[in-house]
Amino acid sequence: MAYLRHKRDTDARPSSSNETGTTGPLARRPRRSTLAAASVAVLATAGVVAVGVGTHLPGSDASVTTAADLRSVATASGSTRDAVVSRSGDRLADAPVVDGESLRPKTAVELATSPRLTKKAIAAADTHRFTTATLNLWTTPGERADKTGELKSGKKVLITGREAGGRDEVVIDGASRWVTHGYLSADKPDPAEQSLGGACTNGTTADSGVAPNTAKVHEAVCAAFPDISTYGYFRGGETDHATGHAVDIMVSGSEGWAIADFVRAHASELGVSYVIYSQHIWSVQRSSEGWRGMEDRGSTTANHYDHVHVSVY
Repeated sequence: MAYLRHKRDTDARPSSSNETGTTGPLARRPRRSTLAAASVAVLATAGVVAVGVGTHLPGSDASVTTAADLRSVATASGSTRDAVVSRSGDRLADAPVVDGESLRPKTAVELATSPRLTKKAIAAADTHRFTTATLNLWTTPGERADKTGELKSGKKVLITGREAGGRDEVVIDGASRWVTHGYLSADKPDPAEQSLGGACTNGTTADSGVAPNTAKVHEAVCAAFPDISTYGYFRGGETDHATGHAVDIMVSGSEGWAIADFVRAHASELGVSYVIYSQHIWSVQRSSEGWRGMEDRGSTTANHYDHVHVSVY
């Protein structure tokens, strides 16, 4: 980033007298009280510029009284911007501190997991939604979140209305938890409506010769996620790919979790034996354990961060 530097005006001359009528070099010296007031004004202005301007937090009658509160307005009101923009990255180390909190730019995940903002979000939560699939419960919306449990499909849950990192915040036993975005509904789902249906409309097809259940997985995922157009089938080695009993669905991020949860929710109908995604595995034989962590295999692809692997019977 280029920085603009103001050229010093060497021709500028100070006034020859001050407010008391003094002339000469002393006239150019500001009073200490003036310097102190100016410093306070600069700090106050810097806080406001860094975090934006607001008067009340959404869902609260309390006035915004600190710069930290001002910064929280964007996220508390539903903003999904990743960070507050700073014009000068080299000033971050010298960012002012208000109420013990640095005003440096923060990511959406940092803001969403702020203890103060989380406490306010939970206190203000008054809306319920129903899960439309079995969902994992995560400690945070970030990639390094820990799994703490599951919500079964059709479960009524209290929500805060906050979203970050492709996940929605829910309240479980008074604590903040996060689930994959897009699987909460205002209406309780009808079990009959959760059955598979629809057809693949993006022109993709399963490779010839794959197992019938593999073709069923392709058809179901394509119908539900038509934006996904890359699938992998046959591959050598002693794996389900070699016999046509597996498919790799090329996707990453939060949509990958959405697809993994979708396939898992319909495992019985699709004849699925196990699913792997983001270094986690779910299998029919150990279904009561939910998603289980896996050992590090050394690469993004080997750890299944860039695709969902589905094996079928």
